[in-house]
Amino acid sequence: MVCVAAVALRLLGNTHDACELVQDALVKAFKNLDQLQQSERFGPWLMRIVTNLALNFRRSRGRRQALSLEQTSSDADDGEDLRSTIAGGVLDAPDKPLTSAELGGAIQRAIAELPEKQRLALVMFAIEKMPQKDVADVLNCSVEAVKWHVFMARKQLKKSLGNYV
Repeated sequence: MVCVAAVALRLLGNTHDACELVQDALVKAFKNLDQLQQSERFGPWLMRIVTNLALNFRRSRGRRQALSLEQTSSDADDGEDLRSTIAGGVLDAPDKPLTSAELGGAIQRAIAELPEKQRLALVMFAIEKMPQKDVADVLNCSVEAVKWHVFMARKQLKKSLGNYV
């Protein structure tokens, strides 16, 4: 359940919107539970509902670039995992010291600019540590395609965050 909320938050960038989306996803999942054919696949099925709702929300409201005030201080540690993913832990250049909030903001903006499939694959696999098979099920693609999307997302993030490396 925590993973679903974390993915919703990463995709929407706003705590309030993410909470509403997770609630909508759970209601939708409950109403459509009879459509789930393999009960062991409930997690990826629910994640697919969350990602589809998040994509629809983003499309209907346009792209949001702002971070909520809650996230600037409380999510400082969330960037640690992504830092090592993006540049092998070399983002802290001695000539350009950054605060965690500045770096976190730059990372969030760079992630928001990624194409949808790349952003979803990166968030679910590299950040939320979902298995590639589950990510492939959610994105309705092959495991190889997930690997490609994550690779391309990391490549784009390195390019976008070049000023911080």
